[in-house]
Amino acid sequence: MQIIPVTWSRARGWQFGDDASTAQAVVYFVSPSILAGHDVYAPLRAQYPHARILGCSTGGEIAGPEVNDDSISAAAIRFDSSHVEMASVRLADFEDSRAAGAALARNMPREGLRALFVLADGMLTNGTLLVNGLRDVLPPDVLLTGGLAGDGADFQHAFVGADAPPAEGIVAALGLYGERLRFGWGSYGGWEPFGPERIVTRSDGNTLYELDGEPALDLYKRYLGNEAANLPGSGLLFPLAVRRPGDEANTLVRTMVGFSEDQKTLLFAGDVPQGSQAQLMRGSFPALVEGAAHAGGQAALTDGPVLALLVSCIGRKLMMGQRIADEVEAVADILGPNATQIGFYSYGEIAPHQNSGRSELHNQTMTITTISEG
Repeated sequence: MQIIPVTWSRARGWQFGDDASTAQAVVYFVSPSILAGHDVYAPLRAQYPHARILGCSTGGEIAGPEVNDDSISAAAIRFDSSHVEMASVRLADFEDSRAAGAALARNMPREGLRALFVLADGMLTNGTLLVNGLRDVLPPDVLLTGGLAGDGADFQHAFVGADAPPAEGIVAALGLYGERLRFGWGSYGGWEPFGPERIVTRSDGNTLYELDGEPALDLYKRYLGNEAANLPGSGLLFPLAVRRPGDEANTLVRTMVGFSEDQKTLLFAGDVPQGSQAQLMRGSFPALVEGAAHAGGQAALTDGPVLALLVSCIGRKLMMGQRIADEVEAVADILGPNATQIGFYSYGEIAPHQNSGRSELHNQTMTITTISEG
């Protein structure tokens, strides 16, 4: 297995590294600001004519131990004996995200499938339903990871490309096949709950209407104070821990991606079930960095070379500001020099839950997928 890092910046343009024209796969992550004036897909296709090419827009790009904006971070992969397949669907063609996920899984060849890395439009996708639809069809032993494409902190448009220029409304997956493939995964947050635990008294899917009978938007504004003027971005600083009564071991974290001033509602990247218990969370620099390192320890593989795909939440980036590279450096230290590390800041992360082992949509986590070929 050969992994070739690929980058683009305004100062240096494309940096393709060593020749990998026979690569079977390219995964890339691109700033939405680049998509406004540059053809991202055509240069990659010209350089890698035989590869399946999957990518998405971001809230920040991860390249090695660095976090960048206004850039492209990518890797070209050439396997020794394994192979890949690609599938994609358009959300507008289905009644909801669950149906789109099921269709995507059905479009992926089944025989020999070991893992699926999924990217989806983070503005139009209910991540919970998408993952449920994928799980409805996929065999239980297939590793399911990925993330929701972002748009920085603007929350307007998100783009996914699957053997085509990036476009809105796309859900796509790269399937990995081969008995010699080895995988690792890790997902961890580091956020801490605070304040009273509340009951979700009214919700509909990923739309939250009321907590303890109070309009959800009013509650968030009270905690945000002056920062309420910067919603929805400032809402990322206070994610919501959600669990069903009596199920403390499988708490999920939800991040706001939009709101309605008229209806006093909050829109989240995944479901917030009515009747569940919810508690606000906040972060600290040491806890978030420690969480990222913990995810790295979960995902680490000893056999190299290793491709490490990092999907971290845009909320972590907004919280940590200029210190955001600390969490990526912590992961790089854990994974070691044999790992080629690329990734992006997302509107939601897909990975197995550390307790149940079942793939879920997560928010505010550092999620890592590692791939090697033994």
